[in-house]
Amino acid sequence: ITIGDKLMYVFVVPLRPEAQVAGALVLFHDASYIQHRLDQIWQHNFIRFLVQALLISLTTLFVVQLTLVRPLARMTEWIKRLRKGEVNDSSSLPSKDLLNPLAAEVTQLAKSLSAAKAAAEDTRFGQAGNSLWAPTSLKEHLRITLQGRSIFVISNREPYIHVKRGKQVECVVPASGLVSALEPVLAACEGTWIAHGSGDADSLVVDDADRLRVPPADPKYILRRVWLTKAEEQGYYYGFANEGLWPLCHIAHTRPVFQADDWQYYRDVNDKFAQVALAELEGVEEPCVLIQDYHFALLPRLIKERRPDARVGLFWHIPWPNPESFGICPWQRELLHGMLGADLIGFHIQFHCNNFLETVDRVLESRIEWEHFAVRRGNSTTYVKPFPISIAFPDGTAAPGEGTVEPQGKDALLMQFGVRPTYLAVGVDRLDYTKGLLERLRGIERFLEKYPRFQGEFTFVELGAPSRTHIKQYQDLIAAIEAESDRINWRFQNGDWKPILLLKRHHTGQAIRLFYKAADACLVTSLHDGMNLVAKEFVAAREDEQGVLILSRFTGASRELRDALIVNPYDIEELADAIYAAVNMTKEEQTVRMRRMREVVRERNVYRWAADLMTELVQVRVEESQVSVT
Repeated sequence: ITIGDKLMYVFVVPLRPEAQVAGALVLFHDASYIQHRLDQIWQHNFIRFLVQALLISLTTLFVVQLTLVRPLARMTEWIKRLRKGEVNDSSSLPSKDLLNPLAAEVTQLAKSLSAAKAAAEDTRFGQAGNSLWAPTSLKEHLRITLQGRSIFVISNREPYIHVKRGKQVECVVPASGLVSALEPVLAACEGTWIAHGSGDADSLVVDDADRLRVPPADPKYILRRVWLTKAEEQGYYYGFANEGLWPLCHIAHTRPVFQADDWQYYRDVNDKFAQVALAELEGVEEPCVLIQDYHFALLPRLIKERRPDARVGLFWHIPWPNPESFGICPWQRELLHGMLGADLIGFHIQFHCNNFLETVDRVLESRIEWEHFAVRRGNSTTYVKPFPISIAFPDGTAAPGEGTVEPQGKDALLMQFGVRPTYLAVGVDRLDYTKGLLERLRGIERFLEKYPRFQGEFTFVELGAPSRTHIKQYQDLIAAIEAESDRINWRFQNGDWKPILLLKRHHTGQAIRLFYKAADACLVTSLHDGMNLVAKEFVAAREDEQGVLILSRFTGASRELRDALIVNPYDIEELADAIYAAVNMTKEEQTVRMRRMREVVRERNVYRWAADLMTELVQVRVEESQVSVT
């Protein structure tokens, strides 16, 4: 009860001394403290809640400011600078953290904006001959040149291989200059790449039509996979293509093997690819078809007979021999007839074009127009022209899946092998009989004999990738290389030093570039090669403008890289002297030579190759149609 202004608690107890109520005991207790205590509790809780809310708010604001507002502000400023042209790539993109999805999209947007600006500039200056070709300028050039036409590339090797890693499926990009060259072409026009599905998980990722869009991270074109049986792969690829045509076209003194069963498989596989290609071409007007290499000599005719409106090009990546050598092939007429179904045939150098035209002139009834480098048979014309392939000159960014390659000294690079040479030479090859590996080893042996002071100081490292080990000639070659390497090492080895390190395995591009950057010399001693991109890769890797390239005169690259030390790989004495000249060359001379070679590789890069090839493929058809009308 309330008495006055105070809350009182009243307790009444009756008094019964003899079972009768004699009175009552009344106790009064001041209860105002209860309300006071409740008021204090509410007040304290409110203050505590207010402090907690303030702390949480301040913490939240700090976290938002740190992880969201500041990155957004930096990204906004970066986008503004990008718009003004003050930055041209995503290298300075602010830290992503919680904004990974947004950052990924902004990065793609930045690349697209940069690419569009670069393409416009590159195309404008490129048309005047003042700019270097790049993926962006190639894409813009093809957009203008092709005018909406679809492109179809056909090759044995696919640009992406899916393999099983335990229970997971992994996408692997094979090391291939062909992929670097042709991906921008296909991406420029949403094209289709038709290739043999060789991965053990390839069939798991395609749709019902055996297609998938690639690259996985940013799909831009279609990969159409063709399935081959083991017997087809053995007969067509390992048999006719690599035991027959490969040694036939390379003057390396390895006897080609031609078997009727292999020839039948070669025909069947070419026909299978033709059926797949024709199905993909259905409904496409005036498609451009670019066929790659000696695996598909019959394919141009098979496509052209069914689709005369198609513009068909064939690029032959290996040398073409003289008519006498090619005459060894029992089916030379059929091969030439198939190839001449193309509107354009490309080789690396003019010398191979001349050999091809002379072969046609000798084998088939035709008219050779040497002034135009063309073959006329009936109503069809095939132009034969050189397109020296190259590499994508590095722009300082890492390749997908690889980190930045920092140069290492020889000691650090070779520490795991227990070798500490003063001079390091490197070779990078498939273990193939065309690469002159045995001649190279004997040249090194002669160098150490002739100049003994380099014993204990000079080491040659061969980064050799086993290749086509199903074929006996390759098995025998690998055994011979190992035996020769062991023999030379046994002869000269002293303590921890040995002259030859044979690293027989597949090497990553990053590992190879480390050796390129550390080497005093790179040896390319092919007995016969269409181009040989190792020579250009070594030159491109040497930003320091140091190092010496020793290059076989029988490579296509020797026609362009004239500042290399050009040698005859069969001349062991000349090869030994070239190694001596390389390790004694002054830094000033190395700089002059390397600078000139780097300029050649930079200007004549793979994007220029693709642009020239595709432009010529479109133009020769235009010229031919004009001739037929007049």
